[in-house]
Amino acid sequence: MNWINNVVRPKLTGIWKKKDVPDDLWVKCPESGQLIFHKDLQDNLYVVPGSDYHMRMRAKDRLDMIFDNAKYSVIEVIKGIEDPLKFKDQKKYSDRIKDARNKTEMDDALLVAQGKLDGSEIVVAVQDFAFMGGSLGSDAGGAIVAGMLKAVKEKVPFVLFVASGGARMQEGIFSLMQMPRTTVALQRLREAGLPYIVVLTDPTMGGVTASYAMLGDIHIAEPGALIGFAGPRVIEQTIREQLPSGFQRSEFLLEHGMVDLVVHRHEMRATLGRLCALLMKQPVMEEVAISADEYATDEAHEDVLEIIREEADLKKSTAPVKKASKIKKKTPASSTKTKPSGAATKKSDGAS
Repeated sequence: MNWINNVVRPKLTGIWKKKDVPDDLWVKCPESGQLIFHKDLQDNLYVVPGSDYHMRMRAKDRLDMIFDNAKYSVIEVIKGIEDPLKFKDQKKYSDRIKDARNKTEMDDALLVAQGKLDGSEIVVAVQDFAFMGGSLGSDAGGAIVAGMLKAVKEKVPFVLFVASGGARMQEGIFSLMQMPRTTVALQRLREAGLPYIVVLTDPTMGGVTASYAMLGDIHIAEPGALIGFAGPRVIEQTIREQLPSGFQRSEFLLEHGMVDLVVHRHEMRATLGRLCALLMKQPVMEEVAISADEYATDEAHEDVLEIIREEADLKKSTAPVKKASKIKKKTPASSTKTKPSGAATKKSDGAS
């Protein structure tokens, strides 16, 4: 009977045993309650197909979305003191940073990278709300400064995706000092005459809104993003009045002139490419003509490729004409050179 207990029973138990299913296979839309498979949501840039709700996006996914062929180089940032105040509440601040790094696989709340957008160089910084609510600390401020100075050095546009709850309270005054620090670096960008485009995502709040998030040349917001300084509940409790519907949402701010554009995530890359070309005074043709081979497999650039080919054929057809015109110009010059010899013969005849 041992073979029944040792062989048959384990096999039967394995057949009827309930398999563990990961919890993150299906994602529920906070607005409509719709369930969507996580791979489908990722392929749709984390926009729920039914409700068009824009879910929060990780920093790496945003960089992959913006840069050509998802190719870019991460800009290294000098790290500061990890826990300058030795802060401790229910948990040590140093332990919170370690947990956030293990969870997000990031050094801090901000990631800076350089790459190409529609064939032109660009520097992009992205705040990740998954890292301690995207809070602004010393290292995050240093990353923004490094990105802006890199843009000044390379003479390229600087684009910042903002997603933050505000200053990081565990760093106290060191966190608040990042507000003027980033503003000074932004002034360097302005003096160089380079574009600074800010993309406000959900949420953008607190000291971040009061500093670099609202100092851009152009402010773009994603649909439905919460943007403000204090939260709506705090405001209601302070003024003791009911706030209007959609207060502090991107559409409300667009109506009242706080942002310039509300752009769907699917159109964000194309919009940024056009704005960068416009602000840098570079026609689209000049941007993509050099790197046309990179777009050979992209259906969205077929029209551009056709124009490039037509220009190339035109240059080939006009090249022989230019050579012929040069030869014609040489002909009168050669005739003028022979005149002195002719004049000399006439003089000799007269002398004789």
